[in-house]
Amino acid sequence: MVCKICHEENKEIFTAKVLNKYDVKYYYCGKCGFLNTEEPYWLNEAYESPINVSDTGIMKRNISFSALTLNIIYYFFNCHKIYLDFASGYGIFVRLMRDLGLDFKWQDNFSQNLLARGFEYSDKDFEIELITAFEVFEHFANPLEEIERMLKISKNILFSTMLLPEDIPEPGKWWYYSFNHGQHISFYSKKTFQFIAKKYGLNYYTDNNSIHFLTTKKINHFVFRFLTDRKKSIIFWVWARIHFKSKTWDDYLLMSNQ
Repeated sequence: MVCKICHEENKEIFTAKVLNKYDVKYYYCGKCGFLNTEEPYWLNEAYESPINVSDTGIMKRNISFSALTLNIIYYFFNCHKIYLDFASGYGIFVRLMRDLGLDFKWQDNFSQNLLARGFEYSDKDFEIELITAFEVFEHFANPLEEIERMLKISKNILFSTMLLPEDIPEPGKWWYYSFNHGQHISFYSKKTFQFIAKKYGLNYYTDNNSIHFLTTKKINHFVFRFLTDRKKSIIFWVWARIHFKSKTWDDYLLMSNQ
């Protein structure tokens, strides 16, 4: 099988039971450190519900991501520009960011917009300053196609996905494989994202765990890690928060008058 990132030959490293019924082969690329499944023929079944039933951390995660995103935008971007959340799901994150005072738009081809109705992204929108894509990359069947799709909208992508450990975990030894719901099909190492950044002429920053940033900007690695540290960054979040006016009421007036 050819690697979907660097197009080198990769090798099968294990087989695992997905959705408790399919024996699925997993392939690893020694050049760029990318791990993925064979072609995911089970996805229609896996996405019968866009949000899998075992995702009990969805609310806590979105609240945490909203805080670190506010920090990144406040310190590195124009807070009055338009932002896009890619593959937004039900719209939790978009609603949180608008409540914090930032003009975020919703986009998702596979999920219903429940909480951010009226704020869907259109290519007629003004230039997008930054794209967020939290817990999305691991769902990509063709990562480069999706990344290129995002880069046509913005050259700055703040996203999350767990880094693949250097010693590839065996089946059953890493929870992020998520064999039970079958939606996680692509796994990236730090080397993978460094390869992607170089390919598209971008800079890559990471907290060395799950938060990543592909961008044209040059920033201090330490500052990025500090602003995205979910415990330390709360001080910066409080400081940034007082400089914004929530859009909750304005959005209510806007939607009430439609």
